[in-house]
Amino acid sequence: MNQTLNSQYDLLPRFFRMASISALSNLMVPLATTLSVIFLGHLSEIHHLAGVALAGNLINTLYLLLTFLRMGTTGVTAMAVGRDDREAVLLVGLRNGIIALGLGIAIIILQFPLRELGFALLNAAPEVRASGITYFNAQVWGAPAVLLNFVLIGWFLGREQSSVVLLLSFVSNAVNIALDYLFIVRWGWESTGAGMSQAISQCLAVLVGLIFLCKEIQWQELRAIAGQIWNPSAFKSIFTLNGDIFLNNFFLLLAFVIFNYQAAGLGTITYAENALLLQVLGLCTYFVEGIGFTTETLVGNSKGKGSGEQLLPIVGIGVGTSLLVGLSFAGVCLLFPSSVFGLLTNHTEVTENIDFYLPWLLLMLIFTSVCFSLEGYFIGLGHAHTARNVTLAAIAVGFVPADIAALQFHSNHFLWLTVCLFMATRMLMFAVKLPSTFGSDIGEGSNLALVFEEESVKQVSQD
Repeated sequence: MNQTLNSQYDLLPRFFRMASISALSNLMVPLATTLSVIFLGHLSEIHHLAGVALAGNLINTLYLLLTFLRMGTTGVTAMAVGRDDREAVLLVGLRNGIIALGLGIAIIILQFPLRELGFALLNAAPEVRASGITYFNAQVWGAPAVLLNFVLIGWFLGREQSSVVLLLSFVSNAVNIALDYLFIVRWGWESTGAGMSQAISQCLAVLVGLIFLCKEIQWQELRAIAGQIWNPSAFKSIFTLNGDIFLNNFFLLLAFVIFNYQAAGLGTITYAENALLLQVLGLCTYFVEGIGFTTETLVGNSKGKGSGEQLLPIVGIGVGTSLLVGLSFAGVCLLFPSSVFGLLTNHTEVTENIDFYLPWLLLMLIFTSVCFSLEGYFIGLGHAHTARNVTLAAIAVGFVPADIAALQFHSNHFLWLTVCLFMATRMLMFAVKLPSTFGSDIGEGSNLALVFEEESVKQVSQD
């Protein structure tokens, strides 16, 4: 009994240590991107900035859909760590690494149709399109490194080595900033330089990650598990888990793509107002994603250990912390709207009426913060199918009916109501399913990957 109480008291500093490092690591990404924009924004011709922004959105959307490589690695790795199953820990990383490498090579091979399809969907002036294409052509060669980084980050997070993740993020973004200055400012390579700096920085981050990985793994261990790596049932399990996460991310992204597309039809000022509000929401997301990563790791670890009593404290701390972060962002925006949005733009025609939409931002910050934490909880348990089903149901029940009304009334307030109902529905559905996960058998309904890891080890030992 005392041991259980002590472990729960130890949970709080453990959670906040991991969450703070993960959030700091996440925040380096927009910082580096912002500095890249500043370098390009000070060139004499503005189409380089617009082209890189256009192509960047295209590539980032593609990578966002493939973040299942990180999410699918973290939870299952944490489960294996909790079970003290060294072989399973290595196999999870190796198998997901193989998938990441294969997808990265596929992106390079298919870069021409991907590029043409993406730019065909985007309306841009010829000079903007040309700059975007040169950026895409340079950056796409870093695709295998980007996806391998997803797996490395997920693997290190699953092992609670968040300090390594912070170092990888620092290396990637510091090198990116330095190369941006060299390629863009000093050498005048413009959008090509921006793409090359992104690709090279990701490759160097992978190199650093592999160095840390080699320090963790002995050659004899790799030889011992070599025969298990290519097991078809294990890969089927991974594809099932990752497929559920992919669908969850796809429909989540789809809702916001539709939101932005319809907002563009309401006029430039309205679209710009929404863009500023989404910037605040996106910045908050970088914080709460770090909390979601931590929740996923600790839940997976507790499941591996069979410590069902830890689940309620973990989800309580995760949701409470995420909600506090979301309310803090909302409070700053509500109290100091001129200062916050004045930092983002000096166009008063955009900021003068933005106060009308702040209540919607407040709701979105609350709903989104809680959803990220609960999503991390269910994926950490291996219940990615729950996250998928919740998002699909929220699209059908919360998003579609409100979006039809938004189309009829041609109102930005109805558009915000649409995404608010979507996120609120996700939050409520997650909450409804939450009590069923606190049962004595926390392995029930888990993903197939964990089940197979246990079976494969038994089979090899019998052979």
